[in-house]
Amino acid sequence: MAEEKKAQSAGVWPTVKPFVNGGASGMLATCVIQPIDMIKVRIQLGQGSAATVTKNMLRDEGVGAFYKGLSAGLLRQATYTTARLGSFKMLTNKAIEANDGKPLPLYQKALCGLTAGAIGACVGSPADLALIRMQADATLPAAQRRNYTNAFHALYRIVADEGVLALWKGAGPTVVRAMALNMGMLASYDQSVEFCKDSLGLGEAATVLGASTVSGFFAAACSLPFDYVKTQIQKMQPDASGKYPYSGSLDCAMKTLKAGGPFKFYTGFPVYCVRIAPHVMMTWIFLNQIQKAEKKIGL
Repeated sequence: MAEEKKAQSAGVWPTVKPFVNGGASGMLATCVIQPIDMIKVRIQLGQGSAATVTKNMLRDEGVGAFYKGLSAGLLRQATYTTARLGSFKMLTNKAIEANDGKPLPLYQKALCGLTAGAIGACVGSPADLALIRMQADATLPAAQRRNYTNAFHALYRIVADEGVLALWKGAGPTVVRAMALNMGMLASYDQSVEFCKDSLGLGEAATVLGASTVSGFFAAACSLPFDYVKTQIQKMQPDASGKYPYSGSLDCAMKTLKAGGPFKFYTGFPVYCVRIAPHVMMTWIFLNQIQKAEKKIGL
């Protein structure tokens, strides 16, 4: 029996399990959150308030417009969330081993979150670029629209028209934004779980709900400025002379700061928070349910 257990723990499944679970939970959450994400992108592109954007989209493009880019969103979760949640689990497990099995201090969790976010962003950047372009396409003049049919068509066209390296266009701000988001999301969730269980004595359901709410808030608060810059970089197009409005993420940040002040980076914060927090919450809730189901069937 001991040999059988040892063989199982040494197999492939325990290694890939955190990655599979992370990707599956992220994809399920995306299916629910996609319409809010679409509204958030339109607000950041300057199309008005949440109510105005929603009304205009329903009137001009129909209900289907809210799910434009869903294939890219799912592909992004299959790459980005698979990598970041799987990496975070592996990193924290190694850190706990090095800490003689004791709970990690917050700064170590934050470092694990930063690293996992960077890994996930590098893997998921091409799908993220495809998602942003598909969501922004309808806001462009007809002559400038790229008319991607799905995520894979978008990736193919980007490679064909701009080269392979263009898939990582805006990867710098994407990685920085992901590091900020995952530092807030992952470290605060683990810390909140410990607090809810040990200090408040809450049950499993209340712990997951409370910790995921805290995690969602900190993920949004830490990442929106970087998300704003990333969106501006990824959607920019050259003018008639072939010059881009920003030379890079730092140039974009400085010009934005000069033009609108620091609060400009928090454009669309209520909708962003409403989008990020539920997605984070649902990701954790789905992950918890997936883990419970696996435990029942002995995986």
